[in-house]
Amino acid sequence: MEDVLARRVPQVDLRLCERKGGMLEVGRNDRGKVVGVRDVLRLLEEIPNKVQSALGIVVDVNLQSEDGTEYVEIVVGPYPNPISYKGEFHYRSGSTKQVLRGAELNRFLMRKHGRTWDDVPLPGVGVKDLDGRAIDGFRRSAAASERLADDVMEESNTGMIEKLNLREGRHLTEARGRAAVHSTPGRFIGEAYVKIGYFRGSELLYQDVIEGDLFTQVDRTVDLLYTKYTRALVSYRGVSRVETFPVPRDAIREAVVNAVIHRDYTRPAPSQIRVYDDRIMLWNPGRLPDGWSLEKLIGNHPSQPHNPVIANAFFRAGLIEA
Repeated sequence: MEDVLARRVPQVDLRLCERKGGMLEVGRNDRGKVVGVRDVLRLLEEIPNKVQSALGIVVDVNLQSEDGTEYVEIVVGPYPNPISYKGEFHYRSGSTKQVLRGAELNRFLMRKHGRTWDDVPLPGVGVKDLDGRAIDGFRRSAAASERLADDVMEESNTGMIEKLNLREGRHLTEARGRAAVHSTPGRFIGEAYVKIGYFRGSELLYQDVIEGDLFTQVDRTVDLLYTKYTRALVSYRGVSRVETFPVPRDAIREAVVNAVIHRDYTRPAPSQIRVYDDRIMLWNPGRLPDGWSLEKLIGNHPSQPHNPVIANAFFRAGLIEA
């Protein structure tokens, strides 16, 4: 029976089936003509059991007839949860199929349950483990941006985190516990830092590694880029000295903020900045949202951050506009 199903299963889009379900007809040829199947009564009995054993779902198996020839119809309803085949999750994109493993599997399962990496609770990390200076800095930035209500600003650290939905039970979410306001996020995530290097051709002349909470990473990275890695043209306006840097500070800050907010923290690689005599290149281990192309990215599009909880923290602090 498995050989029969293997021959008859079409190249379907699994994402569509997850949303709407689907129907499989056993007993038609490639031109859609009913040719019938052998041992049809056995198939009617065995298919529901085999599907439940292999996939863990219940399907309707019906006997149908066309021009006096019988065939089997298998109807699968839409399922809100991802379905595994013998413990493996298979994902089809276009004409290719892959077995999801590791970080890709984690992202897939969280997405299906409406969660993202940065809102998953982190066992063993509470408010007491966070960097008080980082929280104080967040308070000052949020006060200046006026994006937090007065009653939230007056709360204790624990109260503020609860009102901002940054805690589940006794545990903080990944965004705060692991990254945003923890002094050593590398304790939980490998390579959760920024690396800057100055290059001449392919030769690395010097470099710096910036660690700490995410707000500190942004501030120190921008400061280093302007105090150590780029040179300003000096001119004078009357007796006043004027320094003009090759890239406006606001543009660099926005680029660094985006690199930190939107990176994929499940991938073991730091955000990287390569500075040359004539250009600055920023890279992070990130990915486009599912179904997005480069054309959609550079055109008008809705905001869909990879780490929405982290993005919300930076928005409340007035560091991004949306």
